[in-house]
Amino acid sequence: MSSNRTLIRGGLVVTAAEETHADVLIEDGRIVALATHGSAAADAWTADRVVDATGKYVVPGGVDAHTHMEMPFGGTFSADTFETGTRAAAWGGTTTIVDFAIQSVGRSLRAGLDAWYAKADGNCAIDYAFHMILSDVTDSSLREMDRLVEEGITSFKLFMAYPGVFYSDDGRILRAMQRAADNGGLIMMHAENGIAIDVLVEQALAAGRTDPRYHGEVRKALLEAEATHRAIQLARVAGAPLYVVHVSAEEAVAEIVAARDKDLPVFGETCPQYLFLSTDELAEPGFEGAKYVCSTPLRPKANQAALWRGLRTDDLQVVSTDHCPFCFAGQKELGRGDFSKIPNGLPGVEHRMDLLHQAVVDGHIGRRRWIEIACAAPARMFGLYPQKGTIAPGSDADVVIYDPGTAQILSAETHHMNVDYSVYEGKRVTGRVETVLSRGEVVIDRGTYTGRAGHGRYIARATSQYLD
Repeated sequence: MSSNRTLIRGGLVVTAAEETHADVLIEDGRIVALATHGSAAADAWTADRVVDATGKYVVPGGVDAHTHMEMPFGGTFSADTFETGTRAAAWGGTTTIVDFAIQSVGRSLRAGLDAWYAKADGNCAIDYAFHMILSDVTDSSLREMDRLVEEGITSFKLFMAYPGVFYSDDGRILRAMQRAADNGGLIMMHAENGIAIDVLVEQALAAGRTDPRYHGEVRKALLEAEATHRAIQLARVAGAPLYVVHVSAEEAVAEIVAARDKDLPVFGETCPQYLFLSTDELAEPGFEGAKYVCSTPLRPKANQAALWRGLRTDDLQVVSTDHCPFCFAGQKELGRGDFSKIPNGLPGVEHRMDLLHQAVVDGHIGRRRWIEIACAAPARMFGLYPQKGTIAPGSDADVVIYDPGTAQILSAETHHMNVDYSVYEGKRVTGRVETVLSRGEVVIDRGTYTGRAGHGRYIARATSQYLD
């Protein structure tokens, strides 16, 4: 008997494809077999560690395909390091993140990527991969895209927002899309009309509208929809696939639905904050609304129905967090008196799996769809499947024992993200992560952290399996 064999017994194994009462045998960091619980095959298995999952779900570790650890923004940095952020992810049942390396204007993609390799190396509690933010589309950076795809960086993010920082005009976007069409990369788009938004920001501030709620009011849903439409048409011209990040507005969902109805390779992601929060939080009195400033912004509650519908119909495929936390004290406060100076971003990496399980409890989605949008689809979208995102022989043993019946109250008092508030403060959810294995190693053991910085490995990704 090998000393690194683990047997998970008695649980309901839930994947995107099926639910089955099965035992799971793990050896050398991988899943080696599943067998019906109580069968002769399962009863014959032996292991030095047996995990009793009776009455629990056994689900794949979550794949959060949109995080920003240690990200520079607005003169500060997001508050989670790769160490604190990946530890918090593990607490929440996420076992793989895909973070964003950033190209600085005037510098090479390689310089940006190497800086992110250095930040993460030896510091992560769970496995990680990178997308590349393309801030400066030039002949040189376009050539570099080809080399990065070969290296396992197979997705590239462009911004139609943030003029003077990350913004690319339509010509640069088209050139990057054409390159991706040739090299197999996937273009990810922050779709907001940043040029028009900047005009509205200037007008709002000149009129004395400086409170956090105006952040949402100037970043209009129509400008998200317009940019989404434009990105789709540019992708059609280039013959390239498109993945629209953090979709928040009903009008933007409609643009994606229209494209997919034409069988175009257009995909969409939304985030828990758009499914569970709204402009009500952004309009909290005083400066409290600053806690909820992110881009795309929170929308009126009426938009949530369209997002849930998009997730049910597979017009939106993925729920990621866009985890980009800034402390209220000293960071969000940079925007007192000027909402445009509030760092954009929310903490969320720890709560995605729980919030989406609450959506199962609430009847928005089914159990298998929960696993699809949180684990399997992001793994397939970004070239990690079936190594990640499922429970099957040969897959990495990234496994979560999930207690579906235990309630918890989300709070900054108890979360593990390195930030001084929770956007879900006081929210009651049903369901809780009990035990988490990352490549067969227990990193959360019945509510105790047993992981370590440096366990997490970098993963070179294949191209998107949605494009095969």
